[in-house]
Amino acid sequence: MSNYIPTIGLEVHVEIKSKSKLFSSSANSYGMATNTSVNVIDLGYPGTLPTLNKEIIRQGIRACKVLNCKINRKMHFDRKNYFYPDNPKNYQITQNRTPIGTDGYVEIEVDGIKKKIGISDIHIEEDTCKSAHRGNVSLLDFNRAGVPLIEIVTTPSISNDKEAMAYLTKLKELLFYANISDCKMEEGSMRCDANVSISKNENLGTRTETKNISSIRNVGLAIQKEIERQEKVLENNGKINEETRRFDDKLEETLLMRVKETGNDYRYFIEPDIPYLILTDEFIDDALKTLPLLPDELREKYSKVGLSSLQIEKLINNRSLNDYFLGLLDYETNYVTAVNLLLSDISSYLNKHNKVITDTHLSYEKLVSVVKALEDKEISNKNVKDLIDSLMENDLTLKELKKEFKIENITDDSFIKEVITKVIENNPDSVNDYKSGHDRALKYLMGQVMKETKGAVNPKLASDMLENELNK
Repeated sequence: MSNYIPTIGLEVHVEIKSKSKLFSSSANSYGMATNTSVNVIDLGYPGTLPTLNKEIIRQGIRACKVLNCKINRKMHFDRKNYFYPDNPKNYQITQNRTPIGTDGYVEIEVDGIKKKIGISDIHIEEDTCKSAHRGNVSLLDFNRAGVPLIEIVTTPSISNDKEAMAYLTKLKELLFYANISDCKMEEGSMRCDANVSISKNENLGTRTETKNISSIRNVGLAIQKEIERQEKVLENNGKINEETRRFDDKLEETLLMRVKETGNDYRYFIEPDIPYLILTDEFIDDALKTLPLLPDELREKYSKVGLSSLQIEKLINNRSLNDYFLGLLDYETNYVTAVNLLLSDISSYLNKHNKVITDTHLSYEKLVSVVKALEDKEISNKNVKDLIDSLMENDLTLKELKKEFKIENITDDSFIKEVITKVIENNPDSVNDYKSGHDRALKYLMGQVMKETKGAVNPKLASDMLENELNK
């Protein structure tokens, strides 16, 4: 067991969902051809003036709400001055002195223990260009210049890699469900820097910063490996330097990028081209009124209608199915059976055809009719598998589909019992095999029942009755 106490803080940059960029009318979209979503403001032409996108402020307010932050009602933007090739203006417009949100938290649970991870502030800023290095040449894609970001900075309240990963998972879930960001780390719309220090007492050690980690798993690994590296340095009487590092996921270790300069002076000053913002109660209320139900609210709601914790987590992990099921709650049905269908046969169909459920013809009324037919034993699970393509691809009702596919599940107990008695009398050897413990004999006898009824009998009902008769 280590003698050192880790102290960890995370800085997360999240791209905000909006039609246009933070200070220009260029489209805010991913995957466009290089340098096609740009204008003179994004390119930093002299004399151009930024125009603040009101929707970004609305999204910032929503972020404050879901991250339990206090909203700063009077704020301004600042210029962060530095020279770098991906920053053509030689300054970045950000919020330094008056972040939109402060003093928040995200509650996590690790190994059954709940903990609040503090958020010191969240602020809005513009992104820089995307750099691509080809040998001795660096190329710039200005599509990303001016893309709106919120930077979420935790307090140094994270104790280990598990807590960091749980925090990022919860953060991603909250921002995604609030429609603030798609949080796709693989596309760079959510990027994480990890600050790590270790110490043997309450005095904080020297921290290092590992930049732009590409996945939640890698954040955990980077923290773990950086703690191990710092322990080795200190155990060998070395000194930890304040430096910037990166995580190599192939080597699974952090590597030095540069030693941090002491006394960095970004010469922050108030952005002169954007006036102070005063957020009124009316503006805040308007921004929050469209906030959808968040995951923990959904968990509570779904638990009340009888869903298991496993079903709930699977639903929440599939946004399109979750949104569909939320609408189903307006109908009276067996929600457990409905979710089982959504997570099994319906999900299989959607995955096979690369569709989302809103691309299909599965109306709520049709799904309710399928659930009722299953409950009343008018159809079997096998019937659903046979009908699934037609259920999803056309507007025929279940009744019409049953007629078209000649599905008629007989549920008359006396008739089924008569057939079972006949099958038992005609197959004494198989009956003896079953009584001797050979399970395959039951399948054979059940096959004979289905053959006698030409597949029209309800399979579950017939199987239960056959087993009951054999066990007498």
